[in-house]
Amino acid sequence: MKNRRDFIKSSMGLAAATLLSQSAFATGLADGLLSAEFRFTLEPLAYPFNALEGAIDALTMEIHHGKHYAAYVNNANDALKAENVQVKSAEALFAQIDKYSAKLRNNAGGAYNHAMFWRLLRPAKADNQPSGALLKAINSSFGSFDKFKEEFAKAATGQFGSGWAWLVVDKGQLKIGGTPNQDNPLMKGVALQGKPILGLDVWEHAYYLNYQNKRADYVKNFWSIVNWDQVAAYYTQAK
Repeated sequence: MKNRRDFIKSSMGLAAATLLSQSAFATGLADGLLSAEFRFTLEPLAYPFNALEGAIDALTMEIHHGKHYAAYVNNANDALKAENVQVKSAEALFAQIDKYSAKLRNNAGGAYNHAMFWRLLRPAKADNQPSGALLKAINSSFGSFDKFKEEFAKAATGQFGSGWAWLVVDKGQLKIGGTPNQDNPLMKGVALQGKPILGLDVWEHAYYLNYQNKRADYVKNFWSIVNWDQVAAYYTQAK
């Protein structure tokens, strides 16, 4: 009987210690003292594949999200594991990206850039444009919203080969530029530095089914589906 009582007491103590340990771990995560292993996640679209029709067709969206983006996420996570990368965020990874392989650079960039891209799109709106503090900053930096669109379109159409066009906040200032392949302005050593608040994918897989070689038409139609509320939120965070 004594042994049974001792066993029960011991088991209760072990259970209490386990609960205490789990609680401490959860508290540590909340306080930033511990960090779960960072991995990219495949983010679902917030709209149907056909929601952007008129600017981007449903089949392109389905392939772009379900094949290209999914491959970037899977390959990036494989590389993070294989290279034993210990970081807390994508931003922390990009700040030291030159330490890692081309596979990780390309796929981590692809995973991050695409996740942001999906959030920056929404069904087309008539007279779609920003407002408030963001519009004021655009007008101040580029002269007008129309001039901003012209400069951004130049960056998008002038990007040789595959890449991205960006609007970034750098030291409080708005800047426009491009990056090749899946690079982005958060990566160490990239010519365009800053916090991206608007990005346009100009890889051919983003538009070729509908536009073929007419990248300029794709860029022109992009303005009708920009989610300016999301751009404004990114701008507020980046200031």
